[in-house]
Amino acid sequence: MNSELIVTGARIVTRDEEFTGTVRVRKGRIVDVDRGEERCSGGVDLDGEYLIPGLIELHTDNLETQFQPRPGVLWPSAMAALVAHDTQVVGAGITTVLNGICCGEIQEGKMRRTLLGMSLAAMNEGRTKGVLRADHFLHLRCEICDPHVLEMFEPASDESTLRLVSLMDHTPGQRQFENVETYRKYYGNKGWTDEEYCHVISGLSEAQVRYAIPHRKAILERCRELGVPAASHDDTSPAHVDEAFGEGISITEFPTTLKAAERARELGLKSVMGAPNIVRGGSHSGNVSALLLGEHGLLDCLSSDYVPASLLHAAFLLREKLDCTLPDALTTVTAAPAEVLGMDDRGEIAVGRLGDLVHVRLVDGYPVVRRVWRGGVRVL
Repeated sequence: MNSELIVTGARIVTRDEEFTGTVRVRKGRIVDVDRGEERCSGGVDLDGEYLIPGLIELHTDNLETQFQPRPGVLWPSAMAALVAHDTQVVGAGITTVLNGICCGEIQEGKMRRTLLGMSLAAMNEGRTKGVLRADHFLHLRCEICDPHVLEMFEPASDESTLRLVSLMDHTPGQRQFENVETYRKYYGNKGWTDEEYCHVISGLSEAQVRYAIPHRKAILERCRELGVPAASHDDTSPAHVDEAFGEGISITEFPTTLKAAERARELGLKSVMGAPNIVRGGSHSGNVSALLLGEHGLLDCLSSDYVPASLLHAAFLLREKLDCTLPDALTTVTAAPAEVLGMDDRGEIAVGRLGDLVHVRLVDGYPVVRRVWRGGVRVL
């Protein structure tokens, strides 16, 4: 089998610039990046279309969506669900994906204990059997006010693929749901009466007071033991960011206000925002616009969150809407996420990096993924 890949006639996007040239990958690593219009005989000729690094996804809920495509519907084959998810992320140009799997839940009926076990088993089986095209890792999303979150987190934290842990508090009156009426609107399909809603609020608030602090402390201690980065989630105020910084947290996921993002930048935390926020032109839940953070120079990384295809689209929209260079825009979905995770072997088209590459064609301004290589092997 030929262990060398040559991609020529490409509009190559490196971390700092874009130019026409040729990239060579040998034994999974980039060994040469040449400038120039001259085409290399025998190479894959992109005829002037883009060659970019494989995208790196920090937080996607898409795997859980495949396992549970409708409320109360559990897909009968965990492996089939995982492969469907893998197909979607690779088709979106994502070569490294952190699957966001929930430990704990604040709403009944989400079957998250079941989904956690299914996800871990399927990911391990998929890697062992070599059926996955993207490089899959684990992101444990911990609902710290669930009385049982530690029972779920502690065994899952032993997984060798764990690369990120986030601390979530979706209690009404906290963070994203600082306004309790926002919480009611968000979960409006529950059909609560006023009495039932007051009962729900009371129970969740009591659990928050009892469990949030000790669970947060225990999970962060385990992260320190493992050397795994931790992220705060839905920081709403500078005080939330101060708390995270004091605990050694390095990432703020989806800050909900400009003030929180500004404080994060002051303290050196990296801000991750949702790519759907960019594509839609705003947050679906009324939080701060990701584009506004970009305009203030406060946007470090993007995550596809609940739509894998949004990641690449959002990067190209950043170039257009913020009038920045394509290398700078793509850094938010390639090199910057790699640095946040400490993955220094990927995220750039540069000698020595993994041959994770994506061929992109612009169609009416929209980026279409045409080919994907992981480690120099074509997977799409």
